[in-house]
Amino acid sequence: MTPPIEDVAADLLARAVGRTRFVVCIAGPPGAGKSTFVDELSKALARQGASAAIVPMDGFHLDDSVLRDRGLLGRKGAPETFDVRGLLDIVRAIRSAQEEVFVPLFDRSRELAVAAARAIAPADRIVLLEGNYLLLDQHPWRLLSGLVDFSIMLMPPADILEGRLMERWLGLGMSQAQARAKVMENDLPNGSLVRTCSRRADIILS
Repeated sequence: MTPPIEDVAADLLARAVGRTRFVVCIAGPPGAGKSTFVDELSKALARQGASAAIVPMDGFHLDDSVLRDRGLLGRKGAPETFDVRGLLDIVRAIRSAQEEVFVPLFDRSRELAVAAARAIAPADRIVLLEGNYLLLDQHPWRLLSGLVDFSIMLMPPADILEGRLMERWLGLGMSQAQARAKVMENDLPNGSLVRTCSRRADIILS
């Protein structure tokens, strides 16, 4: 049974006692509801008196021009289509909690990452990293394992994921056929990779 969001927030706060910076990663396949969960968790933490910041993995998407040159545009969203080194560098800087850190965000309406679109302040004691592959047990993704303090995996049933993904692409103007191809040829295979090749999280939520 999935615990209430207030209970998850309280657990994180208890674990973060005495820490100037506590980094939590929230992973899961495409369509798992990670962004919604992280937004709700951030609000729950705020209600309990903690300052939390969100760092989405999607801000580290490689640009379409790079993916096109590498023949990877059709696989956008797969592990090899992200700037993992850039992500690692940012997380290392965040962990130090010594100064303000600027992070990129992904603009889905334009399908591109926007540099330095959010500031993480030293006062943001809890940082929530969100993304598909944060627990992936493959190089170089596994290097994140030493940089986070706690991990959560969101893993809804496959039929729910498929429905959410179809709604996502249809909502962005794709035809039924285009959305179906995107889901079946890219999103669901990526989700299967997350399901079968990720390190075990500290807690798993459905």
